[in-house]
Amino acid sequence: MYNLNALIPELSVSSIERSIEFYLDVLLFEMNYQRPEDKFALLSLEGCQIMLEEVNGYWETGELTYPYGRGVNFQIIVHDINSIYDSLKKNSYPIKFDVEENWYRADTKMKGQKEFLVMDPDGYLLRFVENLGEKEIERNTL
Repeated sequence: MYNLNALIPELSVSSIERSIEFYLDVLLFEMNYQRPEDKFALLSLEGCQIMLEEVNGYWETGELTYPYGRGVNFQIIVHDINSIYDSLKKNSYPIKFDVEENWYRADTKMKGQKEFLVMDPDGYLLRFVENLGEKEIERNTL
């Protein structure tokens, strides 16, 4: 059984079948449950959860045109990004930004992550991240 996170993004998708196939078979998410009659699914990956629902005109705030995810990217923290990256490559799925190591300042520490970005079939930008730990910032760089 699973617990629901306090915040779960629900993405409107153009084809629930295509999106479920992509998230399960390529990105290695797991199906928590679905309501086929509503064209809805709840998926998870290492504690991250996402809901998918085929566009139905119900909660739309404006016209949806590709890419649906303009202006947002979803950071998904996993233990090992290589398995997801390798699955994308094996499935000849395009990578938006290739794997790189980045360090970001968080107050007086630097937090490192290995990351890459990919767009899902509807244009939502997904940033897969593997934590690299943290280190102190040199005093003269603050």
